[in-house]
Amino acid sequence: MEPGPPGSSGPVEPGPCLSGQRGADHAASASLQSAAGTEPGRHSLAVAAVLPAGGCGERMGVPTPKQFCSILERPLISYTLQALERVCWIKDIVVAVTGENMEVMKSIIQKYQHKRISLVEAGVTRHRSIFSGLKALAEDQLNSKLSKPEVVIIHDAVRPFVEEDVLLKVVTAAKEHGAAGAIRPLVSTVISPSADGCLDHSLERARHRASEMPQAFLFDVIYEAYQQCTDYDLEFGTECLQLALKYCRTKAKLVEGSPDLWKVTYKRDLYAAESIIKEIISQEICVVMDSKEDNKHVGHLLEEVLKSELNVHFLDFKLVPPSQKMENLMQIKEFSKKVKERNILLYGLLISYPQDEQKLQESLRQGAIIIASLVKERNSGLIGQLLIA
Repeated sequence: MEPGPPGSSGPVEPGPCLSGQRGADHAASASLQSAAGTEPGRHSLAVAAVLPAGGCGERMGVPTPKQFCSILERPLISYTLQALERVCWIKDIVVAVTGENMEVMKSIIQKYQHKRISLVEAGVTRHRSIFSGLKALAEDQLNSKLSKPEVVIIHDAVRPFVEEDVLLKVVTAAKEHGAAGAIRPLVSTVISPSADGCLDHSLERARHRASEMPQAFLFDVIYEAYQQCTDYDLEFGTECLQLALKYCRTKAKLVEGSPDLWKVTYKRDLYAAESIIKEIISQEICVVMDSKEDNKHVGHLLEEVLKSELNVHFLDFKLVPPSQKMENLMQIKEFSKKVKERNILLYGLLISYPQDEQKLQESLRQGAIIIASLVKERNSGLIGQLLIA
């Protein structure tokens, strides 16, 4: 089952977002908030995010732009938006998409009920798309529902696993230094070839880092940089931190990022992303049982098998008249069709409770195996079906 709805509060001082946030992130955010000296009642720090999503995904090798490629029957960009929406102190999220994909993006927002999203038309390059998003947030734009933030986050639409603690780190660093960006150690050594295709020199890997996303900036710094940069920068550049340094003399603070910040680039990355999403989903499932008997033991057994916290709800068929039981079972199938539109797969599972203790244990064990399999495989062909353990 997909995670709960994101928080929808207005701009607040960067800190822990309780809605839809894991406990570890909450603790990390609280620690960072304390370290930054933020206090309740202080002036709110307005934060917005810009997502360039106008690329065609040439390296992916598929006709569909990678940000719209489907993972578990849901577009990749929807997972990225969901990750940002969970952070309640991000007030606005501006997505830059091409004109031909504008309606596709609108339908994604509507279908998956994304909030705080504004769309702008992307440019022909990454920098031009980011510039379009920044213009939409600037104060000089008439008839805009957006307001200029103090800090703006720039993130990739195809990096869906960004966590709140990383976002908070770059925002806090940007507030202090003017610019900040996530980095990761280099996996491979970088070499420079000569004109004839031979090795010219190589870089010492330990002294260099890979620039990742997210990055964050004082809005006035990055907006001024984009206003001053050349057509060559807009056409061929990719590094936002370099623009802040080149045109505003702002040295970015580099923040160590997590391994989950990798970018979906090639077709094989889609399978890796699917595996991670399945793992996340398996930790946030809802189990409906048909009886309250021995429910503590059932919950314990399922928890052992799935290695996750379970939110167990009970539907007690003993309280339902026999004439209504078949009707209720048919309703499972109809209801499953509706919730599938929100990427929630609903299955029915009946677990019997024989008097014999050994048979009871086997029944519970079979139920746990079925649930674990459904969570792992997410078989849409079985939705609405009544399975028996």
